[in-house]
Amino acid sequence: MLELERVTKIVGSQTHIHETDLAFETGTLNVLLGPTLSGKTSLMRLMAGLDRPTSGTVRFDGKDVTGLPVQKRSVAMVYQQFINYPAMTVYENIASPLRLAGADKATLDREVREAAELMRLTPFLDRTPLTLSGGQQQRTALARALIKKASLVLLDEPLVNLDYKLREELRAELPRIFSESGAIFVYATTEPSEALLLGGNTATLSEGRVTQYGPTVDVFRRPRDLLTARTFADPPLNTIDVVKRGDRFRIDEAVDLPVPERLRSAADGSYTVAFQPNHLALAPQTPEAVGLKAKVSVTEITGSETYVHLDFADVRWVMLAPGIHVLEIGETVEVYVDPRHTMLFASDGEAVRPGERLAA
Repeated sequence: MLELERVTKIVGSQTHIHETDLAFETGTLNVLLGPTLSGKTSLMRLMAGLDRPTSGTVRFDGKDVTGLPVQKRSVAMVYQQFINYPAMTVYENIASPLRLAGADKATLDREVREAAELMRLTPFLDRTPLTLSGGQQQRTALARALIKKASLVLLDEPLVNLDYKLREELRAELPRIFSESGAIFVYATTEPSEALLLGGNTATLSEGRVTQYGPTVDVFRRPRDLLTARTFADPPLNTIDVVKRGDRFRIDEAVDLPVPERLRSAADGSYTVAFQPNHLALAPQTPEAVGLKAKVSVTEITGSETYVHLDFADVRWVMLAPGIHVLEIGETVEVYVDPRHTMLFASDGEAVRPGERLAA
């Protein structure tokens, strides 16, 4: 188990990591999810021993390793800028951790070939990294990290520089690879969809603070606050300030929404209602859906779906609609939201009786 107890990192006058408590069990996949500069890399460096915390304790399997340098820890790391030895073959790149460990020739050969097969690198073992594609080079770096059989494997946005097709293939394969290893994996990403695909557990980060940690689907479905909900939303979360009065959410004098049954016990007052872009539609998806008139600002057609940016009641919303929809800028359209899909947050950002987000 990897434990961070009241760990902080302060550099000069800047706090890179605010006081953090985290515990990662052996054999688990743990995602660090947050935007650029949210603290993901800083946190991983503290876990690895590359940096020493300003305060707090890092423990591995109950042993205090706070001051132990990375060279004396069982750690493997893979970065978005893949690092290989350019003068060595792919075989020798993968084998290098075992050679350093003094593995016998038969063991080394067997494990290199197993790792190469896992990463689909067998045809390239005699080639040097610079003759490979970017994806093949990154898979070489991943294979070398796996063959090290480290107790802690840190992956800092390892797929971000790969082409779309290969990124999707590796995203689908990585959970299987992780499950076969038995190590603690910590995987940093800026993409909520990647966190959901990988599964495991997720810690959401914002400006050096861990806002929530738990099973990935639970954090996605039941964010404890608005900041976590926004971190786990791509496209951006849709929000609107409302006033609850009985069984209605009043948006302005002319527009309101019904309060779903699960939220009716909340006290009357000011709140923020939030919902995902895919829960906004051009046609009612359920009998409970409520129509709202909004003005089209921008449309982005990807081929299989359309992102429609809408202006409504002085806020900007995004609708994610399946298929191709050609809408004129400035056009007023009726869009529909099912109140049962909404989340409710108090004025301080805390979730109010949050219900599960329904499946996409």
